[in-house]
Amino acid sequence: MAWIYLLLGGVFEVGFTTCLRYTDGFKNLTWTGGFAVCALLSFLFLEVATRTIPLGTGYAVWTGIGALGTVVIGMVWFGEPSTPIRILLILGLVACVAGLKLTSGH
Repeated sequence: MAWIYLLLGGVFEVGFTTCLRYTDGFKNLTWTGGFAVCALLSFLFLEVATRTIPLGTGYAVWTGIGALGTVVIGMVWFGEPSTPIRILLILGLVACVAGLKLTSGH
């Protein structure tokens, strides 16, 4: 169950980074609220997950999920470059996150 919490935390991390793009210096209250809710949930799920998963592994996987999701959102919705080297590096990140999960012993 801890891995599901960690995955949810990563998904909410993608939510708060995406909302952050629209906060306009935290003047847009709707997006600022979305940012705050997603950030709170993201950290909450990370905290719950790391009660069972080793902290270093949990944090690395959480940031990996967030980074991967944020890069994909950037490429799909915000027109950021999707060059072959970027795709290769993203796949490397996925491999590292999977490796951490496989070697965590949980």
